[in-house]
Amino acid sequence: MSKIAIIGSGSWGVALATHLARCGNGIKLWSFNDEEKEMINNERKCKFLPGLVIHENIICSNNFEEVIKDAEFILHVTPSKFTRSTFKQYKQYVGDKPVIICSKGFEKESLKTLDEVILDELPTAKVGVLSGPSHAEEVSIAIPTVLVVASKHEEILEKIQETFMCEEMRIYTSKDVKGVELGGALKNIIAFCAGVAAGIGLGDNTFAALITRGLNELTRLGVELGGQKETFYGLSGLGDLIVTCLSEHSRNRKAGKLIGQGKTLEETKKEVGMVIESIDNIEVAYELSKIHKIDMPIVEMVYKVIYENLDPQEAVKKLMTRNKKSE
Repeated sequence: MSKIAIIGSGSWGVALATHLARCGNGIKLWSFNDEEKEMINNERKCKFLPGLVIHENIICSNNFEEVIKDAEFILHVTPSKFTRSTFKQYKQYVGDKPVIICSKGFEKESLKTLDEVILDELPTAKVGVLSGPSHAEEVSIAIPTVLVVASKHEEILEKIQETFMCEEMRIYTSKDVKGVELGGALKNIIAFCAGVAAGIGLGDNTFAALITRGLNELTRLGVELGGQKETFYGLSGLGDLIVTCLSEHSRNRKAGKLIGQGKTLEETKKEVGMVIESIDNIEVAYELSKIHKIDMPIVEMVYKVIYENLDPQEAVKKLMTRNKKSE
């Protein structure tokens, strides 16, 4: 049995805690919210995963030191925009414990990936990234799931693979930290676009084209930023792209669908009720595409839909009438 610290008590943090607890591990879960802590400890419930009964091996606390002190490794599962501010509060307790990033996104202000944010704050940190096609709603009820963990440290790969793997979860390993992290962050943008397409009533032909050409765009940018091309055709790229674009579980797809149906950005955020990573990711990817001179027409159009009030139907027309090209 391993002792594991999980920083973040949202749906994904609780789902990972549930999986690891079922495997016989002892979990200490950090929450910033007293109400969430009490609900998890006393009612054995999670407001983001109704129907789930919290496993007896899970304890929730608002105290970083209490959660981290005896842990063998730390799973960081906060929304990307809170990664730096949260890590600043607990980095003094990390020591030589590996920090595994389970969030997907960028730091909007700096355009940095989350591993860069952690290493900015603690250059000696041993960092890993866990990603792949995975909805919290399914992991929490033991639906078979396959993920990839990436790290430059062989001992992290071995430990995460050994700890997470069981009949309901399979883990592959990779040394391409940048590729695995970028695949998880950039696919949210295409999922948002898939939602917009659903919201304006487009069909299967459009979704297939969007996933294929969207993968092409995120691969071009991902390789420019240091990822390996083949990584984007694996679990953290194509795999995560498929599950996020096609599933009603996806909050990014749901957000795009609401925009496609005519909701404002503020109305959309309120209705979704959880952090929508794709909103910030679209802005970051658009800025990065300009800095690195990468052609990303889908990203450009969805950026204009959100931030320049371009009509989604007009955005589709602009994409479909671009200059002729070879594939």
